[in-house]
Amino acid sequence: MLKVGDKAYPFSLKDQSGAERTLSEFAGKKVILYFYPKDNTSGCTKEAEGFRDLAQEIGAGGGVIIGVSKDSVASHVKFAHKYDLPFILLSDPEREVIEAYGVWREKKMYGKPVMGVARTTFLIDGEGTIVKVYDKVKPETHAQEVLCDLKP
Repeated sequence: MLKVGDKAYPFSLKDQSGAERTLSEFAGKKVILYFYPKDNTSGCTKEAEGFRDLAQEIGAGGGVIIGVSKDSVASHVKFAHKYDLPFILLSDPEREVIEAYGVWREKKMYGKPVMGVARTTFLIDGEGTIVKVYDKVKPETHAQEVLCDLKP
């Protein structure tokens, strides 16, 4: 997994509008790159709603919110529309970026080991360096935690 001090992996993925988005287009901004398992599931919805509710404050603090999952662009369209999400959702069905950041991991589901996206967030500075990693994120309080870390 990438860690604090590492250069962020330079992704290029489609967002919910089908546009190709790259990390480099956000140079000079603080990027909140959050990886989540699946659209329209309870924990992922709570996490997305938290970022939605604080999106203006995060933006005012120089932050850009970007969610990444292996869901399709079409799934992201529905998810963003249903919950009025005002931020970028990137589709990574091939898991290129998910694996590059080291968040494709073994997890337990009903006591059995399965591979999946570990809910993890990377705070990336304006120069593309990872300045904080949030592992084992709590969906209900995560957005507030990130907002606190954006404040000088």
